[in-house]
Amino acid sequence: MKKLILTLIAALGIVTGAHAAEGGLAWDKAPNRTTDLAALQNGAKLFVNYCLSCHSAAYMRFNRLTDLGITEQQIKDNLLFTTDKIGETMRVNMDPRQAKEWFGTVPPDLTLVARSRAGHGGTGADYLYTYLRTFYRDDTKATGWNNLAFPAVAMPHVMWELQGERRPVFDKVEAHGHETEVFKGWEQVSPGTMTPIQFDQNMGDLVSFLQWMAEPAQNTRIRVGVWVLLFLVMAIVFTWRLNASYWKDVK
Repeated sequence: MKKLILTLIAALGIVTGAHAAEGGLAWDKAPNRTTDLAALQNGAKLFVNYCLSCHSAAYMRFNRLTDLGITEQQIKDNLLFTTDKIGETMRVNMDPRQAKEWFGTVPPDLTLVARSRAGHGGTGADYLYTYLRTFYRDDTKATGWNNLAFPAVAMPHVMWELQGERRPVFDKVEAHGHETEVFKGWEQVSPGTMTPIQFDQNMGDLVSFLQWMAEPAQNTRIRVGVWVLLFLVMAIVFTWRLNASYWKDVK
């Protein structure tokens, strides 16, 4: 029996390892700032300025951003386009047919992307955090850009001025009898307006906003859940003591 269990564990390890090896680039762990209002506000600003031109968030209304400590007047002054209204959803005005002609596909809605992109490599937030930070210049592509986390991606690097232009560096290693390339790091071709640390921090804020947008009530749910569990523990202790008191004189 012991040998059988060890054999199954070993087989599972081989399968998991093979799956990870085929999965491509390892995802970086995304910071979780869904309780940091300043980070979420910055993420909302980045989303409106850089994502909302092509991607919609059809299940999120602008006025829901007041949950992040932003007033309706601030939303109107800084986050709304001239034709939008405070109670409308975050839709995009791009014609789907034009989008498909330009990019080869219609840009997806991003309301739930932080939940839908989870995989064997980590959470949806981990994927997005890695994806947003691994664009590189590739002149063979129609957009002039490619991505390590999503090879041959149709989306251009809309925030390249912030990050600058980079080129991936690979090492050639021998594996399973043939030579393969392994990602080693980045070579900065031209600087951006942000340092690498600043860019990573801002992408962490953007991903945290996408996490919040996917489930705005998640922090309330977690907080209420903790209180419910505490109540149940107290109820169990009270019931146990009441039961002991009731039966103490019964032989």
